[in-house]
Amino acid sequence: MLSTVGPNGAATLREHPERLRQVNGEVQAMGGHVIAQYALLGQWDFLNIIEAPDEIVMARIATMLSARGTLKTRTLVAVDIEEYLAALGQDT
Repeated sequence: MLSTVGPNGAATLREHPERLRQVNGEVQAMGGHVIAQYALLGQWDFLNIIEAPDEIVMARIATMLSARGTLKTRTLVAVDIEEYLAALGQDT
């Protein structure tokens, strides 16, 4: 999940940087698991590698986080490279 924070989100991070870790617990409570997090320079502020059981759970996580109005998200489905290579070897 790529995300950008709005003015309110930036103010929250400045005043309470621990909020980033609290959100990880909220993601877990919604059925996901944060595998890794990166602060970015450029168009996006953060990259969060989140594992979820399916796209519906991930959509719920993204929607619930975005609904707060403090950030905007973009989610991408990632396929494990070994699974991808195995799929390429299958007959269709």
